[in-house]
Amino acid sequence: MQDARSRLLAATVVCLGRYGIAKTTVDDAAREAGMSRATVYRHFPDGKDQLIAEAITWAVGQFFAELAQAVADAPDFATLLEQALIHAHRAVEEHVVLQKVLETEPERLLPQLTQSAPQVQAVLRDYLAERLAHERLRPGVTGGEAADWLARMGLSFILAEGRWALTDPADVRRLVRGELLVGILADPGDPGDPGDPGDPET
Repeated sequence: MQDARSRLLAATVVCLGRYGIAKTTVDDAAREAGMSRATVYRHFPDGKDQLIAEAITWAVGQFFAELAQAVADAPDFATLLEQALIHAHRAVEEHVVLQKVLETEPERLLPQLTQSAPQVQAVLRDYLAERLAHERLRPGVTGGEAADWLARMGLSFILAEGRWALTDPADVRRLVRGELLVGILADPGDPGDPGDPGDPET
């Protein structure tokens, strides 16, 4: 069962998807959570700005927790990174709140995400560092530096794929093994498409 603070954050995320950032109010969040306005201010004394900023940070945290669970069974680090990029890109495309804000008020989203970015990047960096601890790195590469770089690059690709098609497993494999990991892992694997041309999974 969620505590009061988490319920308020989850309710605010629902309201952001329904009304957008500009039109969501403290009263909306309180009503959605089934709580009083006073309860909102007890947990978020700075009001709407604090509530929305923390709700977006909370939603991003939930996003990456679900992402970690989705790729938990990956057989190796390179495959984990490939699956994570594909899953995350698809999840962003299907994320109700993110798409609502991108559609109606994109100029408001970047400042909110910028506030969340250092915390999100730190969590992602620590997760990657833990996984990299079990990998054979290239000489001179530290797990911490590699994890920090991969966290930055991963976040940038999730939001803006650039020339890479993150819906295409073969393209993602080339990105991960031929670009992201080639300078980090001693053996990042063949960046070419390993699957049979007739394999529906490739």
